[in-house]
Formats: sequence, C-alpha cells, structure tokens
Amino acid sequence: MEKKNRNQIKKTGRKPKIDPAVHRYSFNLNEVDNAKFLALFDQSGMKVIAHFIMVCIFQKTVKTVKIDIDAVEYHAGLTKFFGQFRGIATNYNQIVKLLNTNFSDKKASAYLFRLEKQTIEMKELLLKVLILTEEFEKKHLNKE
Repeated sequence: MEKKNRNQIKKTGRKPKIDPAVHRYSFNLNEVDNAKFLALFDQSGMKVIAHFIMVCIFQKTVKTVKIDIDAVEYHAGLTKFFGQFRGIATNYNQIVKLLNTNFSDKKASAYLFRLEKQTIEMKELLLKVLILTEEFEKKHLNKE
C-alpha cells in the first residue's frame, strides 16, 4: 500500500506557473523621488505597484487620467446658473401673461418697463459669464 501512495500525484494546492518570476530587484528612492513615483502611480489607476513598474520599464503605454477639480466645480456652478435662468424665463412668461390679463394697459406697460430694465441687466450679466467662461476654457481646458 505504501507504494501506491508514493506513486500518486497529489492534486491539492496551487498549480505551478509555466514561467515563474524568480528574479527580484530592489531600488531605493529619496523623499522627493518617492513622492513623484507615487503621484505617477496614482495617476495610472493601476492597483499593483509591481505591475506599474513593469509597464514603465518595458515602455508599454500607461494610462493616466487627470481630473481638474476646478473645471468640474466651474461646470457644476454654470449648470446651476443656467438652470436658474431657465426658471426665470418661465416666471417671466407667466408674469407677462398676468400683467396683460389683470392690469390696465397703462399699469401693465409701467410694470413691463421695469421688467425690461431687469432683463437688460440680466443680459449684461450673462454676457459677462460667457466671457469668463471663454477665458476659463482657454486657461484651464486648453481650448482655442
């Protein structure tokens, strides 16, 4: 019986690799170089530092994703701003209808004159926002 047990191949444990990585290398970095290395590793989006180093050494392409937080915040603010403009446009239409139906022509025209002044101010403000947006895109988003 002992001969049978010796000739049997045990099928437990991990399967051996065909080409195992047995050569190991070590290198040391100072604080500045380590900070640069970790920044590049974070930008790559890879999970394993060893894989990142292999990709860098053998010059395979490394994906880096850079997210400009300022641009994201600016875009979110603009989205809210233009949402408010849409709401104002809806209210504007409702006010004009109410003025025409509930007031005399003289009173309605007086209120419409005030409303027109406010609309001109809003138009100037919107033009300033558009100019600032173009400047922001040229500076931070490299759009020409």
